[in-house]
Amino acid sequence: MANAAVHIEGQQPSLHIHAPDALASGATHAKGQQHPIKLYLVVWGWLFVLSTCSYLVDYFGLHGHLRWSLILLFMVLKAGLIVAVFMHMAWERLALVYAVLLPPVLVLVFVAIMVFESDYTHLIRAISFASPT
Repeated sequence: MANAAVHIEGQQPSLHIHAPDALASGATHAKGQQHPIKLYLVVWGWLFVLSTCSYLVDYFGLHGHLRWSLILLFMVLKAGLIVAVFMHMAWERLALVYAVLLPPVLVLVFVAIMVFESDYTHLIRAISFASPT
């Protein structure tokens, strides 16, 4: 225990010497990462274009699978831009990106599996519960 006290006392002068350096680096770190305003303006422009395209799908009266696939495509592109730039996901570590993006992707995979299975389940129920003629 006396050795620990001596070791701490030996470290204190070095803390006082490096304190201004630590404060200076902390001040620059607290300022944060600055991105050029042009990046945000370009993203806003793309969001406007994608929103206009989404509106035009309804304006031109597209129907069926084409309509819904275009609407979903534009929705996913807009969400991707917002998450990547405005939520700063493009500058995060890869582990955090996987932690945030991987679960929704897996949910979509499981939903797709359920969609494919639903036809089979519906067919089996129609065969099993059909009234005998």
